[in-house]
Amino acid sequence: MFARWLQRQWFERRRLTPALWLFLPLVWLYALLSAANRLLARPRRLPVPVVVVGNITVGGAGKTPLTLWLARQLQQRGWRPGIVSRGYGRSADDVRGVLADSRADEVGDEPLLLARRSGCPVWVGRRRAEAGVALLAAHPEVDIVLCDDGLQHYALGRDVELAVFDARGVGNGWRLPLGPLREPLSRLATVDAVVCNGVVAADWPAVVPRFAMDLQPRHFHRLDEPDQRCAPEALRQRAPLHALAGIGNPDRFFATLAALGLACETHPFPDHHRYWPADLAFAADGILLMTEKDAVKCAGLTSGETWVLPVEAELSPALIDLIVEKLRGRQAA
Repeated sequence: MFARWLQRQWFERRRLTPALWLFLPLVWLYALLSAANRLLARPRRLPVPVVVVGNITVGGAGKTPLTLWLARQLQQRGWRPGIVSRGYGRSADDVRGVLADSRADEVGDEPLLLARRSGCPVWVGRRRAEAGVALLAAHPEVDIVLCDDGLQHYALGRDVELAVFDARGVGNGWRLPLGPLREPLSRLATVDAVVCNGVVAADWPAVVPRFAMDLQPRHFHRLDEPDQRCAPEALRQRAPLHALAGIGNPDRFFATLAALGLACETHPFPDHHRYWPADLAFAADGILLMTEKDAVKCAGLTSGETWVLPVEAELSPALIDLIVEKLRGRQAA
């Protein structure tokens, strides 16, 4: 509950409230620690190019759908990508490969989703460079590595950086914990491109190429029978509908359902929440709708009818052109 209150203060109120001023001394401490982390990092270069997808704000902005889109686009152009991720929220801290039947609590929800959807080898590890080394040892055919959510992980050398934002932009513009910024806005001057998932305020600084990203919902599929599909129209006359989202910005998922004409009772959970059967008891009398990220953790926990809504990122192919051009230029140098 506190986390949701804090995010509302950051993103919905553009001016600081008196309660937030209590965090002001921590802003300077966080900024100092962040600067030290970057200055003291000794980046480890992998023998193949590395593209890092991340953001300078906390919370979900669409990094995982973008990583899936990049993997698919690179595959279509003849590249053989692999993916590394921290595996946030997992119980283990080792470096390991992620399989389609891995457990989310052992590898993380986002890496498991990436492994099931991308067709690429996926490895997780708190030290992403070590995960990359292990991935390349196990899959020597990989010729490019995508790092999901690694913008601030400076121990991993990178060739291209992409910063992702959603429609909330930079919120109140303050650093953590007074605002949502992990790094100052000036950090954007050093990335290769900014990807905007939704409309970003016109007064937001544009210092590097921008690309619009649209997350398009597809047909629902049943959690317990993935081959069974359902169009949104088939659910509109059924009730009650419950919507569950344990992602960085649950309201984005709920808004998507509303845009599809689905009137739901909403149930937000913290990002990367580990579900238990009691968490889902509210849906016993109706139909439960959830995100793909939640679905990888909820198999076997629901007793009623449950549908999963996949989304696909849509972007201009010019982003891949930019990435390939930068990689060729840096390899030539």
